[in-house]
Amino acid sequence: MLARIKTNLKYGVKQGREWLQKWGTRRRRQIVSFLLIFLLSLTLTKVIWELVTEEIAIFGFHDIIDVTNTTQMPPQREKRHGDYTKQDLEELLEYLVKNNYWFLSTQDLYDYFIGSNTKPIPDSRKGQKRVMITVDDGYQNAHENILDLAIKLQEKYDRAIEIVWFVNPPFMGKLGKDIPSGLDRVSCEDFRAGLAAGFYDLQSHGANHTNLTELDSQKLEDDLSKSQQILRECTRDVDSDRIVANHIAYPFGAADDRVENAVKKYYFSGYNYSNQTLKGKLKNPYQIPRVSIHQNIPPQRLIRLAKGGWI
Repeated sequence: MLARIKTNLKYGVKQGREWLQKWGTRRRRQIVSFLLIFLLSLTLTKVIWELVTEEIAIFGFHDIIDVTNTTQMPPQREKRHGDYTKQDLEELLEYLVKNNYWFLSTQDLYDYFIGSNTKPIPDSRKGQKRVMITVDDGYQNAHENILDLAIKLQEKYDRAIEIVWFVNPPFMGKLGKDIPSGLDRVSCEDFRAGLAAGFYDLQSHGANHTNLTELDSQKLEDDLSKSQQILRECTRDVDSDRIVANHIAYPFGAADDRVENAVKKYYFSGYNYSNQTLKGKLKNPYQIPRVSIHQNIPPQRLIRLAKGGWI
């Protein structure tokens, strides 16, 4: 890759020089030549930094639908921008499993990469590429399709994958007709089963999926504490390591200084949607970047991003 970059840079310099010799005065050629070299140097520096910097792609999904299941497709269920197909997700997950990616949990990311006192990476994990798969809200279709894929991949490759769920706990088990989203939500019992099987990492997405920046201080505190309390009560006897509801993803990716200060009282870290990968040492663990995934992004682009390329 570096050789190709070097070749392209040489070609760019050559073309620039030919243009200058043909069209520029001597003084103008000197100025433009300096600017050209400066810009090329900046480009090369950025490319090299991209290549050597630790990078982790954190993907944020919403509902996962099976195109072969008529109940999950129009007209029985309306199509939504945030949908992603089970078939495309399977292609992504299978690639990651076959290539020995480390499926990070929220606590893994905090303990080994972004916490104030990071731990040494375990020997068994050294050399592995890292990725995090997150799913927001807690839709029933997503649960059924993801759990089916997790079991299938485990049986085929003898490897368990871990999926991070950012959940609105008061909605657990609710039918779509009874809540604003209009989509059925996963029950506490099903989340407990996924956690006990080692497939799920359960974290907070706020209590009511409200834009936290729009809440007054008391309602903000109530929302943050309520979400954590309900989720921990649901999983108390299957969460021996006490890792459930230690982290939060901001609804709509919205957070300001006031929200962050409140969140720090309850959670170790916070996730937003900046559509960037995590690169290098993160200065603020309450602004962890995620890439928002929707139906128009094919799995090949996600694979490229997981490998360290551009989306």
